[in-house]
Amino acid sequence: MLKIDTNYFHEVCIYVLYAFLVLLLFVFIERIIYFTIMRVRLTRARQCIGSHGQVIAPLKLGYGGIHDEIAHYVSMQSEPIARSRIEDLSAALYIEMDSLISSRLWVLDTIVTAAPLLGLLGTILGIMDTFAALSAGGISDPGAVSRGISAALLATAIGIGTALIGLLGHNVLHRIADVILEEFKSFLLLSTRT
Repeated sequence: MLKIDTNYFHEVCIYVLYAFLVLLLFVFIERIIYFTIMRVRLTRARQCIGSHGQVIAPLKLGYGGIHDEIAHYVSMQSEPIARSRIEDLSAALYIEMDSLISSRLWVLDTIVTAAPLLGLLGTILGIMDTFAALSAGGISDPGAVSRGISAALLATAIGIGTALIGLLGHNVLHRIADVILEEFKSFLLLSTRT
């Protein structure tokens, strides 16, 4: 029969859960910083557009990527370009912004789903290790059994705690992302020439 070191895998589950927690916090902090930067740059872009889509001031974000595309979009408002071309560019900008804003949120969603399952696996392995020690040594000390089961349940507690933190973080970030996308959509609609 195949012998599995359940204590080792129990500890691995706990360490992976701690790694999930660190990754979760990293993604949350990174997204909060990114969202803040995007809102500041979007505010700058809005200040360059008048109420009828005319360019009030030139926009030079100069950060590359979508920021240059937003600046180009603002500058196009003062050029004699077909409205359909501007609408196509605004739709493309919205799709690109949506993918940038939503990136990395899948990590939180995955952790929220996987953490409780991994915690449960760690608990099962810990209880199996406790029962294996009981059957091998014939331990009759109830304190040793209680300590073993307590150590086994630690994995479930860490898994559920990580999932709860991840769920709260995911919901907060998702709400902020929705607000930024609505602001961006409003910017695109208001800046399109009439």
